[in-house]
Amino acid sequence: MDATTEHSNLDMAVKRLALALDALDAAVESRRDSDREQDALAKQVQALGADRSKLAAALDGETARARRLEQTNRELADRLDKAIASIQRVLAAHGAGEGS
Repeated sequence: MDATTEHSNLDMAVKRLALALDALDAAVESRRDSDREQDALAKQVQALGADRSKLAAALDGETARARRLEQTNRELADRLDKAIASIQRVLAAHGAGEGS
């Protein structure tokens, strides 16, 4: 083999090596981008999980409050029914003696 052929083969090998290094660099950069995206998604999932926990706790609190309000409403309705019945008895007792 002559010097020109050797030089040409060496140039081709250097070019192939440069192309391979460029491809490797591009693959590394792509992997870094992918890792950054995964990290961002993981942070979003974590934030959504925290929000979900807060919302679940708030919902539990509101559910308990609604149950207390329903119980209070039933108690007030019962008291009102008793008061109305008592007033009707008083009115009936006084009205019956007056001869409407």
